[in-house]
Amino acid sequence: MHVDSVPMPPAVRARPRDTRGYPVPAITPWEGDEPRFALTDYGRSVDCAHGRLCSVCNTLIPRGPVWRVVGGTEAAAIGAALAAGRPYRNLAPTMEGPGHRACMLYASMVCPYLVRPNARRGLSADAPEGMAAHVLRGAVRGGIGAVVGFADYEYAVTGTHVLFRFVDVVEFRPHETADAQLDELRAELARPAEEQR
Repeated sequence: MHVDSVPMPPAVRARPRDTRGYPVPAITPWEGDEPRFALTDYGRSVDCAHGRLCSVCNTLIPRGPVWRVVGGTEAAAIGAALAAGRPYRNLAPTMEGPGHRACMLYASMVCPYLVRPNARRGLSADAPEGMAAHVLRGAVRGGIGAVVGFADYEYAVTGTHVLFRFVDVVEFRPHETADAQLDELRAELARPAEEQR
């Protein structure tokens, strides 16, 4: 989907834009006047972790669940655990911080890497040694993607990275192509601001 055809959460609308009109997430670093979408800004990630700020819009996430978008392997693992009635806990940390439900529904539809199964990373993402291969340039999102709600998150701040783990799945919204999330995003944005998650 094109960014202009997806309803934008108000806090995302206030974000700076790149030359194509894409809003730049809060944790994305800038190089001169250009955002570096595949990379993660250390200081901004620290602020998001410590302050419970959304990694997309940079505003406070209320107490309660947090969301993130997952691709291929992780989405399949969560789906399999839930189908078998088992809890899911990601033991491998990620550098992708939490966000609001609306922000993550939105991100799933406008991030070129997240939107469809055959989407490939255009650039390698910034990641510590030994982290998953899905962050390398050319990596395919794979099978399904999902917007996932978790009861909470944990984090560790190292000298060079902020690493997140998410606990207790409270919502699992899988999709093959992210446009399947459009009606849910519209419904979330139609809720009164104080009821949005």
